[in-house]
Amino acid sequence: MKKYDALYIFVGITKDDALNANLEKALAEVTKLGGNILATESLGKRAFSRPMHKRESGVYVKVRLEMDPLKIKELVNRYKLVEEVFRVQILAVDERLEAKIAAEREARQAKAAAAAARAEEAANAAGQTAAEETVA
Repeated sequence: MKKYDALYIFVGITKDDALNANLEKALAEVTKLGGNILATESLGKRAFSRPMHKRESGVYVKVRLEMDPLKIKELVNRYKLVEEVFRVQILAVDERLEAKIAAEREARQAKAAAAAARAEEAANAAGQTAAEETVA
C-alpha cells in the first residue's frame, strides 16, 4: 500500500449535502478497490482559469488515500464513468519529503517556543527591576 494525494473537482453543486453525497460516492470507488481513506479536506468553490466544458467553477476536495499502486489506473478509469466527478488528479506522496517537511515544522515550532520563553523571561525580569526601583 502506498499513500496518494487526490484532488477532486465537482461541478454543478450548490449545497453541502450534495457535495457530501457526491464525495461519498467518489470515495466508495477507492474502498471498492481495497484502498483506505486517510483524510479529506474541502478547499471550497473556486473559479477555473478558463471555462471547461461550459463550466465556470467547481468545488475542490483534497483527499489523502492509501492504495495498491497497481490499482490506481483502474481507479482513474472508474472515475471517467462517474458523472459527479468532473476531474481527478492523483499524485504519489513522497515519504522522504513529507518527513523532511515535518522535521522542519517541528524545528520552527521549537524555535518559536524558545523565543517566546526568552521574551517572557525578559518581561518578568523587566517587571521585577521596575518593581524594585519603585520600592527604593
